[in-house]
Amino acid sequence: MVHLVPVDDPADPRLADFVRLRDVQLRKSLEAEHGLFIAEGEKVIRRAVGAGYPVRSFLMARRWAEPLADLLAGTGAPVYAADDAVLEKITGFNVHRGALAALDRLPLPPVAEVVAGARRIVVCEDLVDHGNVGAVFRCAAALGVDAVVLAPRCADPLYRRAVKVSMGAVFAVPYARMTDWYGGLGTLREQGFRLLALTPAADAVPLDELDLTGRCALLLGTEGDGLSDRWQKEADQAVRIPMDATALDRGVDSLNVVAAAAIACYALTR
Repeated sequence: MVHLVPVDDPADPRLADFVRLRDVQLRKSLEAEHGLFIAEGEKVIRRAVGAGYPVRSFLMARRWAEPLADLLAGTGAPVYAADDAVLEKITGFNVHRGALAALDRLPLPPVAEVVAGARRIVVCEDLVDHGNVGAVFRCAAALGVDAVVLAPRCADPLYRRAVKVSMGAVFAVPYARMTDWYGGLGTLREQGFRLLALTPAADAVPLDELDLTGRCALLLGTEGDGLSDRWQKEADQAVRIPMDATALDRGVDSLNVVAAAAIACYALTR
């Protein structure tokens, strides 16, 4: 049996981990201070727990207790139950997936450790949109990329929206965050990776013409401006996704970072 703790006061201090989940600045501060993150929905919660993240507490509509009964009983964490109106007042939105879990973060390993046994990795520079970061992780998981490396200013993969968009792939793909943007690529080169800068530039080598033997690191730039000049210059090779001859006539000169990541990861791992 799962013991549910009824709550009807949105200001209950026991629910502090779940307050105002749409307030990005508050959540960044709160989650960093307390070393926690939020998983939403049964599938994502199960993946987070399966990946070894300790559960602090659950918050859910009562109807979700039965589908999650095995998991709830196994963690020993408190399970707070509330009706939909109270859930919305606590979180700031309609929790239509019904269940939330607050989990403790685990220490991130250093970059060298994460990529030590990898052959294909994705390196993200300054992707600040949480949804895009989550989608890149989903592409990486689906297409067999071994690890993801994030530049210091990239968005948090464990922010609720990133976790949600990734469908829990952020728990399946090993990742690390650089501590030094300026010299961060040097660590990868020391590990024997060939640095491939993805760009729409016409003089870049098409991915389907590239010799992809050996260890390769695909560099993805920020949503608007792409890779910085420094990272482009540091790369061993500029690569591009071949566009259709009529693309420019249709007003398309490049793909968004998620679409580009999916195509490039497919090419990289085949």
